[in-house]
Amino acid sequence: MNKCYIPAGYTPLLSVYDTQRAIEFIHSSFQSNLCHALNLKRVSAPLFVEESSGLNDNLNGYERPVAFDVPAVGYDAQVVHSLAKWKRYALKRYNFYPGNGLVTDMNAIRRDEELDNLHSVYVDQWDWEKVITREDRSEAFLRKTVQAIVNAIYVTNETLKIEFPQLHTDLSREVIFVTTQELEDKYPELTGSQRETEFLREHKHNAVFLMKIGGALRSGKPHDGRAPDYDDWSLNGDILFWNSVLERSFEVSSMGIRVDAESLDQQLRISGCDDRRALPFHKALLAGELPLTIGGGIGQSRLCMLMMGSAHIGEVQSSVWDEETRKACEQAGIMLL
Repeated sequence: MNKCYIPAGYTPLLSVYDTQRAIEFIHSSFQSNLCHALNLKRVSAPLFVEESSGLNDNLNGYERPVAFDVPAVGYDAQVVHSLAKWKRYALKRYNFYPGNGLVTDMNAIRRDEELDNLHSVYVDQWDWEKVITREDRSEAFLRKTVQAIVNAIYVTNETLKIEFPQLHTDLSREVIFVTTQELEDKYPELTGSQRETEFLREHKHNAVFLMKIGGALRSGKPHDGRAPDYDDWSLNGDILFWNSVLERSFEVSSMGIRVDAESLDQQLRISGCDDRRALPFHKALLAGELPLTIGGGIGQSRLCMLMMGSAHIGEVQSSVWDEETRKACEQAGIMLL
C-alpha cells in the first residue's frame, strides 16, 4: 500500500519556478563540493547493463529489475538499480589510482518500490567510487570519508540559504557514529527504522552515521538488508539527518568500503548466494582483478528535499504517483512535478 503523509500546516517555501532554480543550485554546488572533498572526477554512466554481466545491484534481493531485449546486440539488458558494481569496473578500465575516484549521475527505475514521501520508482543519485589501498580498509578511513561528505553537505546547505533566504534548514557538520548493534541494544523492542528515528530524535542537531548494516545482529536479524556483493558489512553505513518537516530520521546516503575477495566469499556464503560466483564481476573480484574501493550513493532528490524543507519527494523530482497520493497533495497545495 502506498502512503502519503501531509504534515499539519505544511506550505512549500518556494514557488515552482524557484524550486527548479534551487534544485539546479544544489546539484551543481554539491557535486563540486563533493569532488573537491574526495578528489573525484565526473564520468558518464550507463542507464542499463547486460543482464548476464552480474553488474546490476541486487539491492535487497527481491526487487525486479526492468529488463528488455536488444535485438541489435543479441542479449537482454536491465535498467540499473544502482551502479555499485559498474563503478569498480570503470575505475579499472579508466586507470584510476589510489586516492582518486569518480562520480556520476545515476538514474534508476525501481519498479517494486513502495511509494511514500521519501520513495519513488525513479531514483536519482550521485554515485561515487574511489580507489583505496589495503591499509585504507579500516573504520578510521571510513569515518574520515563520512566526515568529508557531511562537510560538503553542510557547506552546500549554508550557501543555498544565502541564495534563497526563504529556506531555513539547519544541518550540522558534527557526526555521531553508532553501530546497528548499539541501536538494537538501546531500542530492542523497535524495528530498524523506528530505532533510527528515535536515535535521531535524541540527536536532532547532529548528523549520524549508522554503521555495520547487513549482517545479523545478536537478535538473529539484520538491521536492514544489504546485497552481499558490494559493501563489506563490517565497514559500511548510512548517513542520516533529522528531518524536522516529517519528524523522522532521514537517510541521504548509503555507502561503505567495498568487499574484497575475502569478505565477498564470506558474505556470499552467509546469504546463500554462491551461484553468483560464476558471474563475470564476481569471478574478477574473487580473483583479485579489481581495485579495492570505497563508494556510495547520495540521493539527489533526498538532499534537495532536506535542504529545501520539502514534505514529499515528488516536489523535487518528476515521477509517477497513484491517484490517492496526487489528490492528497493537490488538496494540501503541494505541487508534484
